[in-house]
Order: sequence, then C-alpha cells, then structure tokens
Amino acid sequence: MPDLSASLQKQDLGHLRIVAGFWGLELESANADSALDELCASLLDLEAVSETLEVLPAEARSALNALVEAGGKIEWAAFARKYGEICEMGAGRRDRERPHLKPASASEILFYRGLLAKAFFETEKGLQEFAYIPDDLLEMIGEEMKEERGKRNIVEPLGRPATPVEKAHEIPAADHILDDATTYLAALRIGEESRSRYKHDLHRLLETADLIKKNALQPEAVKKFLEASRADALEMLYKAWFTSDIFDELRLLPGLVCEGEWTNQPQITREFLMNLIDDIPEGKWWSIPAFVKAVKEKYPDYQRPAGDYDSWFIKRESDGQFLRGFAYWDAVDGALIKYLIRVLHWLGKVDLAAPEESKEAAAFRVKAKDEGGRMKDEGKISISSSGKIIVSRNCSRAARYQIARFCEWDEPKGDEFFYRITAGSLKRANEQGLKAEQLLAMLVKYTNGNIPPTVVKALKRWDAHGSEARVENLLVLRVSSPEVMEEMRKSKAGKFLGEILSPTAVVVKPGAIEKVLAALAELGLLAEVMDDKSSRDTSREAK
Repeated sequence: MPDLSASLQKQDLGHLRIVAGFWGLELESANADSALDELCASLLDLEAVSETLEVLPAEARSALNALVEAGGKIEWAAFARKYGEICEMGAGRRDRERPHLKPASASEILFYRGLLAKAFFETEKGLQEFAYIPDDLLEMIGEEMKEERGKRNIVEPLGRPATPVEKAHEIPAADHILDDATTYLAALRIGEESRSRYKHDLHRLLETADLIKKNALQPEAVKKFLEASRADALEMLYKAWFTSDIFDELRLLPGLVCEGEWTNQPQITREFLMNLIDDIPEGKWWSIPAFVKAVKEKYPDYQRPAGDYDSWFIKRESDGQFLRGFAYWDAVDGALIKYLIRVLHWLGKVDLAAPEESKEAAAFRVKAKDEGGRMKDEGKISISSSGKIIVSRNCSRAARYQIARFCEWDEPKGDEFFYRITAGSLKRANEQGLKAEQLLAMLVKYTNGNIPPTVVKALKRWDAHGSEARVENLLVLRVSSPEVMEEMRKSKAGKFLGEILSPTAVVVKPGAIEKVLAALAELGLLAEVMDDKSSRDTSREAK
C-alpha cells in the first residue's frame, strides 16, 4: 500500500494544514511540497500516534481497528457501508463549509486526520477501490495497539465492585432465550405470531441471525438453529447480535420512541461498550449504577458523534416529552448501557442481581467464557390418552417446534410446555402440507413408542377420514308441537330456519334471531330466549 507521503501527495496546502491541526501541529512551510515533507516527519512519530489515537472518537477508533485487523485495507464499498462515506469537495467549498469540524461519518474523522486514504488496487476481479491506512503509518499504529492491549491487563475497569445490598438477590443467566425463540418461530410458521408474547427484541434478534427475513422463516437456517446443541445455538445468537448493525439497542429501549430520519451506529456503540465490559474481572459482581456513572464521566459521548445531543429526536412514551440535550443523558445514554447489560443476561453472558426480588438489577457478573452448566437436549415428551402432550424445556427444540405446528398451545408452566392434539390443529397442519402420520412418527421417536393406543388410533383415523365428529354452538328454536313447527316453516320466517333436529326443534341460521322473533310475533306466538344462566321473557305481542 502507498505510504503516508504518497497518500497525501495530491492534497493541497489547506488540507495538509487541517491534518496538522488535528495532530496539534502548525506547519511553517508555505507550499504544499515542503509542507508535506514537514507533516510526514512529524506524524511518523510513535508518541504523536499514541496521543492522536487516545483522543479519537469511539466510532472512528472502531473503524481504524477494523482496518488494522483486516491488514490495513478494506474494499471501499464495504467499509463505507459500515463507517460512512467521505463527502468529496473542492478546496474552495471545503474552506467555506469546513466539514472537518462537523464530520458526517467515522470515515471523514479518519480522513481529515490523515489516518485513512482511498485508492484503486489490482485484485482477482480487476481494479477495485479500497479504504486503507498508509503503509508506514499502519506499522506505527499496529505497534501502538499492541502496547495498548498489553496495558489493558493492568488498567482499572470503570466503576467499582457491587455492594452486598446491590447483589443481595441473584438472578443467574440461563439459555431460556432458545426456548423463547423456538416458540416464536413456531408461532410465525403457523401464522399465529400475534398471540405470542415475544415481540420487537426477539424478532429483531432472529432477523439479525438470518432466521427471519421480511417476516418469513428461512427454512435451512431455522433447521440448523433448532438442531444445534443448546451451547452452539446460544453462541450463534450471541455472535449475530455482537456483529449486527440492524439490532439497534437505542431504538429498542423500553419506554422511549425514536422519531425522524437521524441515524446512529449501534454496532460501533456496542463494540465500544463491550470493550469496557471486557475490562471487568470475570466472576466478580460489579455495580451497574457505578459503571454507568463512570462511563458518563469518562466517555459521555460514547454513542454521540461530535457530542451531538440535539439532533436525535427521542421522546418519552409515557408523556411525549422529547429528551434532547445532555440533561437527559441518564434517561437515554445511561439507559442504553443498562439495556445492553440486560441483553447480555438474555444471551447467557452475565448474571444479574438486585437489592430485592422485585427491584431493578443493580449488579452484574461477567461469566467465565468456559463456564458450563447449560441444559442438554435430553428432556422427555409425555402423552396422555386424551391427546395432551407435555414437552420438557430441555427436550429437542426441533421436536417441540414440529409438535407446536400440529397442536393447540396451552400456557407453559415452569420448565414444561403443554400442547393438545385437536381436529382444528390437525386441519391447520394439513393445510400447511403436514400429515398426522408425520406427527405420529415423531412422537414414536421421542417417546420410544410410549404412546397411548387411543392417540395412535385417532391420528391414523384422521389421516384416513379427516374429522368424524363436530361440536358446534347453535341457536335452536323449540316449539310446543309439530303443528306450530309446520306453521313456522310455511311463514316468511321459514327461510331463516336451517337443519331440522326433531319435529319440534330446528336450527336458526346465524344472525336471524330478530327476524324469527318478529315472524313469531306476527303469528301471535310469544317466544322466550334462553341464555346459559337464566331465561328472560323477550316476548312481543301479536299485532
């Protein structure tokens, strides 16, 4: 890759002075060539590099780290998609608008500091444009980053250990998100996601993991996820979340509403906060309020480019109050840190603790990366003779997903999920191309053949004959004698009467009760409408 001198060769004196200003330098040279030599000599100094990196905004540091980890260059289209474009403009417009003072992206922050350049390089696909760090500068940045990583082991983490009160009630992390995801995917598959209590956060996470696209399940991805071990499936969700730029914690914050066309950078913000959390000793209870306060004191602008607290339109849902300005930092930026810690708990990475069972979490503990203890897929399925199925939490998630497609759902309790085989559920499954024999084969597999004979018989009869019985709610007209029934059927009310149940009873068609009552009144008959609790006289006098 080109070195710093070659990368800045085409820049005018004004641009070189902008770069120098960000490094705390003042160029003495009056022409571009000599100013370039002067600038390069000053920038290629390890101490100067260290000082410049130390004050880089979080989003720019994240972009620079990505370039270093990629060997110093990334295809421009991919880099700009994640870290923003650089607005191209001539010297005159630049000097008027001074874009370096209000950079529109992380890319511009790096560009006006000489840390980023663009050029075309030969590849297997031909010439392609890349973002890159000048070669000699890359070497020095790499050395500085190595030194930083060495120092991190002795750097004090932000905040302080939790007090006994803050950690009084422990809430251990679990992998129940896998079961929630299984339930939600099944609900989405049968078209009944509206009855699921899982929305927003989980849906967006499953989109992030490429299990859902445009509200539709992705069959191969879902199959891989459901058949993976619990540990592997949980790691799949965590990695998808950590690298995602569509899971936006800020816009998912409970109680807040984001409006307008402004944009934030969730992945860069997440990476920055995770770096701070990584400094906290594993297995040690840490105070959430103290951690948030320390971030506010040391890195208040961690998610705000150039410290902008006015252009983001965020309002409180409860009263519609817009939370603009640094005065609302705790309600927005502080709340985001707490939410991210809750997401980590959700993904099984941190334990939480609170002063009391019903109180907000006040402490968290980062779990060791090799810490085990998660459930294995060794649960059981039991079936009653009436068609009720109980699936334990640690049963195969792929099996429960399929059972849910064939059955009606009852509310789960503890570590058990409850389902019922009904004619309606089998009809719904059949409409999706599923046969009862498939459910039977699966139940045989996961219960070792321990299925009540009545259930086996019912499933086989269903495949052969479909529904053979029906329970209906009907409105029935009963009269005192067959002669009255005959008179009713010959009257204009006859067209509102349906199936004859007996000589003195007939079904009233849906929505026709008022018309039948009116017809009875014209015949001089008093009709009584009965409900489940009591009877009431709704008779009408004959005209």
